Formats: sequence, structure tokens, C-alpha cells
Amino acid sequence: MAPGSQATRLLLADDDPKLRQFLELELAEEGYTVQSAATGMDALLAIRQDAPELVILDWMLPDLSGVEVCQRLRSTGLGVPVLMLTGRDAVADRVEALDAGADDYLVKPFSIEELLARLRALARRGTRSEPGLLQIDDLMLNTASHEVSRGGAAIHLSLTEFSLLRELMREPGRVQSREQLLHSVWGEGFVGDSNVLDVYVRYLRRKLEPEGQPTLIQTVRGVGFLLKPGAPKIVAP
Repeated sequence: MAPGSQATRLLLADDDPKLRQFLELELAEEGYTVQSAATGMDALLAIRQDAPELVILDWMLPDLSGVEVCQRLRSTGLGVPVLMLTGRDAVADRVEALDAGADDYLVKPFSIEELLARLRALARRGTRSEPGLLQIDDLMLNTASHEVSRGGAAIHLSLTEFSLLRELMREPGRVQSREQLLHSVWGEGFVGDSNVLDVYVRYLRRKLEPEGQPTLIQTVRGVGFLLKPGAPKIVAP
């Protein structure tokens, strides 16, 4: 069943009243239950009072920026999927938004069809689960509890990082193409920048591969990525 048909609760934070009204109508038509906020503080208050299942954050809110709102959400451990809206399209801006904890990034102007496709992909990632424990070497991932550890030490991952790692751990030792991973993690309707995959692979390596430990995520140039133990990571002095 499509996410919109399940009356998914969604928070929309944007200070442009015309865009906010347009999106409210379109999202409601798709079956979302929409709550709106015009400032960052109002968005935080709304999220704490009635936790939504999806969040749309405009970067340029009048008090706290969307990036600051996202950082505050993640600092409290809230893993609700966040889609950032912005007119800034430089790679550095995208990295800043993703580093802040956003799960996806959409540049204005955008089509409502693309926005809805991104939300469907985020909703699938947020609800998809399966029982069982995945393991390779000393890395363990619990698909039911969303717990990840290496060598017995817990590792905190964002929703997107967890989804990507789970896809890699499902078939360790087999190369998965970039297209396959993008479709599995970001949804078949994903039409964004494929470099987002490289960004999240870097995030995972930073968290999973401390200096002196065997690497786990291997790059197969021109094809994609696979998960298998490799040479220990050595950081140059």
C-alpha cells in the first residue's frame, strides 16, 4: 500500500506561505496528514508534541535554519526521516545537509511529482524491516532492533546509513552496482544526484572502520561496492 494511503503523519516546515499552502493541498490529496510550521522553533515544538513519520524542512527558516533543526532532532536520537528543501545546490551544501542528519535533499524549484517520489522512498526506508541478525567478521546488524555493533562496541547509524549497510550485508562478498544500491536504499523512483551514495559510503567507513581495523566496504571501480574484510585501515601521520 502506498505511504500516502495510510494517512502518514507529516510535518512541513517552510516560511513561504504560498509554497506551504500549495504543498499542504498536494500532500493532503495524496493522503498525508499534514501539520505545518513557519519557523524552526515551531517545527521542533510540533515534532516533540506529536511525533511525525516524515519531516520536510526548508533550509532557510527565519529563526533556526533547517540544518540546525535537523541537528537538534538527531542530537536527541530521533530518527524520523527528513527531506531538506533548499535553493542551494552546491555539493558543499548537500554535504552540510546530509552531515546534519537529513536523509534526502531536494533543490528548489522542484516538481511535486519528484517530491512525492522522494517521500515515498523515505517512508519505505522508515518502515521496512525484517527479523534476523546479519553478520560479517566482527560486524553485526540486528534488522529487528536496528542495532549495529563491531567488536562488541555499539555504532550509532542514521536511518539511511543503516539501510545502506543492511543492503550491503545481505549479500556479503558480492558486488552490488551503484544503480542497485540507489534503488534499494533511495527507492526505484530516485532521480537525484548519484553522488549521494558516495557520501553515505564515506559516512559508513568513518563509523565502521577505525584505524588499525580491517576495512569492510570495498570499492569496485566502475561497478559498485561489496562488503568483505580487507587490509587494515592506516591513517597517514
